[in-house]
Amino acid sequence: MVYKVIDYDVTDRVCVITLNRPDKMNALTSQMRAEIPDAIQHAQKDGARVIVITGNGGAFCSGQDLGDAKVGGLDLERGLRDEYNPMLRAIVECPLPVIAAVNGPAAGAGANLALAADVVIASEAAYFMQAFTRIGLIPDAGGTYSLPRNMGQAKAMGAALFGEKISARQADDWGMIWEAVPEADFEARWRARAEFLANGPTKAYELTKRAIRDGWDNTFEEQLTLEAKQQGKAGKTRDFMEGVVAFLEKRKAHFQGR
Repeated sequence: MVYKVIDYDVTDRVCVITLNRPDKMNALTSQMRAEIPDAIQHAQKDGARVIVITGNGGAFCSGQDLGDAKVGGLDLERGLRDEYNPMLRAIVECPLPVIAAVNGPAAGAGANLALAADVVIASEAAYFMQAFTRIGLIPDAGGTYSLPRNMGQAKAMGAALFGEKISARQADDWGMIWEAVPEADFEARWRARAEFLANGPTKAYELTKRAIRDGWDNTFEEQLTLEAKQQGKAGKTRDFMEGVVAFLEKRKAHFQGR
């Protein structure tokens, strides 16, 4: 696929996918929803060991571009089922760690696109906004799933019903995201985080992602069984052996990844 509305780069095993419609605050279109999962798939083939999704310009993503179709005739259910859901599954099910580097406003589906990532790092210039009820809709793009899990039902319900801006600092304090970073330090921070993961034990990261996400649906006993199975898989990797040897030799581990 030739990318028209995103930029795609893999350097030093870090894939950066940049939403690239700055004049529209990187609003989501059908083209963008097709390009993002394609880029995630290609990143795995191109040797990436971590994926970063960020935005070009002053915004991360303002949500659905309402000018992308005639709103009155828009089949919202079909759009979610056929376009949004595959994009979100590509992020959540990706075996590589996925970081959302939220450089500016993230509203509507743009906020929930970010929250689908494994780790969200936001500039203090950013904010999150569930803008759906302002146009007579409910939160979608996975928002009703991620919000209560990230910050509890009380905060999630208020965010959804009032549709108010949640600053990056508030989001950090409420447990909605991993961290909020001063704007001047933002890019250096997310690049350092990405580099750390790119040099880590990627199979262990994949198994960790699956165990934590599956834990919401498991009983305690089921989760203990899952942990044992996943740990068994991790224990058979070269990276586990390298980690043990490095610990015994009191040196930094050099993980080879998948």
